[in-house]
Amino acid sequence: MEIKLTTAEIRTILQGCQYTLRLVGSSKDYRKLQSSECFSTSNGVVLNDAFNILGEIVNAIDDVQQETQQ
Repeated sequence: MEIKLTTAEIRTILQGCQYTLRLVGSSKDYRKLQSSECFSTSNGVVLNDAFNILGEIVNAIDDVQQETQQ
């Protein structure tokens, strides 16, 4: 089954994910977990990296939309 999303819907979902990551990252419990010596990921990626990556994708979508409107 193929999911059909408009560009606006994709952008909204990605921005919603960013918002959710920001909420998680700002929580006291998450900050406590991330500051633990035991906290690690297999590739060193942390929550802020994921937030930034989503922002880059949203920016790329904006760039494509601007190019196609010219």
